[in-house]
Amino acid sequence: MQVIATAGHVDHGKSALVTALTGMQPDRWEEERRRGLTIDLGFAWTTLPGGRTVAVVDVPGHERFVGNMLAGVGSVPAALVVVAADDGWSAQTGEHVAVLDALGVRHGLLVVTKSDLADPAPVLADVQERLAATTLAGIPGVAASSRTGDGVPAVAAALEDVLAGLPAPDTAAPVRLWVDRGFTIRGAGTVVTGTLAAGAVAAGDRLTLGGQDVVVRGLQSLGAPVERAEATARVALNLRGVAVEDLSRGDALLTPGAFRDTAELDVVLTRPVDRLPAELVVHIGSATVAARVRPLDGAAVRLRLGAPLPLRVGDRLLLRDPGSRTVHGAGVRDVDPPELRRRGAARARAADLAAGGGAAADLARRRVVLHADFTAMGWSVPEGATAVGRWLLAPGLADELAARVPAVVARYRQLRPLEPGPPTAVLRSALDLPDADLVAGLVRPPLVLRDGRVVGADAGLPEPVQRAVTQVLARLADDPFAAPDAEQLAAAGLGPRELAAAVRDGQLVRVGEGVVLAPGVEERARRALTGLPQPFTLSQARQAWGTSRRVAVPLAEWLDARGVTERLGDATRQLR
Repeated sequence: MQVIATAGHVDHGKSALVTALTGMQPDRWEEERRRGLTIDLGFAWTTLPGGRTVAVVDVPGHERFVGNMLAGVGSVPAALVVVAADDGWSAQTGEHVAVLDALGVRHGLLVVTKSDLADPAPVLADVQERLAATTLAGIPGVAASSRTGDGVPAVAAALEDVLAGLPAPDTAAPVRLWVDRGFTIRGAGTVVTGTLAAGAVAAGDRLTLGGQDVVVRGLQSLGAPVERAEATARVALNLRGVAVEDLSRGDALLTPGAFRDTAELDVVLTRPVDRLPAELVVHIGSATVAARVRPLDGAAVRLRLGAPLPLRVGDRLLLRDPGSRTVHGAGVRDVDPPELRRRGAARARAADLAAGGGAAADLARRRVVLHADFTAMGWSVPEGATAVGRWLLAPGLADELAARVPAVVARYRQLRPLEPGPPTAVLRSALDLPDADLVAGLVRPPLVLRDGRVVGADAGLPEPVQRAVTQVLARLADDPFAAPDAEQLAAAGLGPRELAAAVRDGQLVRVGEGVVLAPGVEERARRALTGLPQPFTLSQARQAWGTSRRVAVPLAEWLDARGVTERLGDATRQLR
């Protein structure tokens, strides 16, 4: 399916042409039909003679309903420009064409209606000449009469050619469905409609709407139930998780996590202007938001929105001046722009935006960014970028930071020789990283990440401490449960800091306050207890280990904590 929007003057027969093409009356309200005036968005569809299905969004032509008109054309890839043979180009035609031009619409069909009332050739030539200065330059034109039916088959044939030339939509893209209508159906609940410009949606999908999770209970396309709809398509979604009172035109149904709400963004106008008003109205999809304008330099502009919108780099916005009815097209270049504090920062920022540079330049400026945030901005990951967990590093930055790690480790070891190396939090601070988890991706051999620290081959204990520990281990080799007391440890030169370092290094095992034994003590203690009747008392365990109560009490509690033994209600224990 393809979707096309009508544009033209209120008296030029837009709705009549849509009816002649589709056999459907697009005007939905009784007042519209009574007055012959399109007030709100209308919808119709048909299968063309060649087999291609087309949906039509009929937008209001009257100047008082320009907001509704913009809501209809925002997500549509092509336009049907309607001008009457007996009237020709009008101010409203010019306004509609200016909107299409600002939005960058390049595909369309010009139809001169009411050909039974006047010669259509002069109007056809005049309008095509006027369109030559817009993005719609060179679109085909045909003449028709909705009243007599003359030319309507030619309109259908030309429309089929236009639709065949449209670029294929990205059906794998995330969903951003701008809501143009919301209502309730008895027995079904909340229903929203919109133009699916990219991606696909199916029954059971989970989406977000205004930060709230919703589920697609069911969907229709062109009035018929479907299990799945792919872009481009007109769809109606039955939603669970939201009341119709909580939504409005301009809300967006989104793939979770795929878009970033932003209230400040940098854009570049498609056509530079000498002066912009301080406030404009921003249109995208069916959304309308007021914005304060800060010109940067040239065509670059910073917008501060009155309410956040789910925008991406590459989006096309329409900026409207309600006072003069002037419209401007703008391309979104940054949805998370940097602060501008220094003198000349605005001009420098404008130069960066004018230079482009794409994803690589943006990532180089940010240096480190969450992977999900970067792609939600609309960027693809540039070649050479480094992914570390949930983070993304600019090309070359990981190697640059990794080269600084050895010096940080060496300095830390110099200041704290009893510690094997700095904790990752120290590296995070020294390298100015947003998350200690990034350190893992910056450690290169011979350095390694061990127990939350970055250590090297020389991460052992200082030589005097190592000699003392070796002496203690030699004594424990002869009597594994004869833990040296505080005086013996102090005499050997092992104070609290030295003991802590030996425990961190895995050369000693702390089983209690002031009680250290050799590695492997757990298995030795278990073997000694296997010969005892089960359960056993602390006194029996102490005798099996051949040690003092000073050592036996903390050792028994240590074994309980490790699940080697189990303490029973009568203060006895048994092996697990």
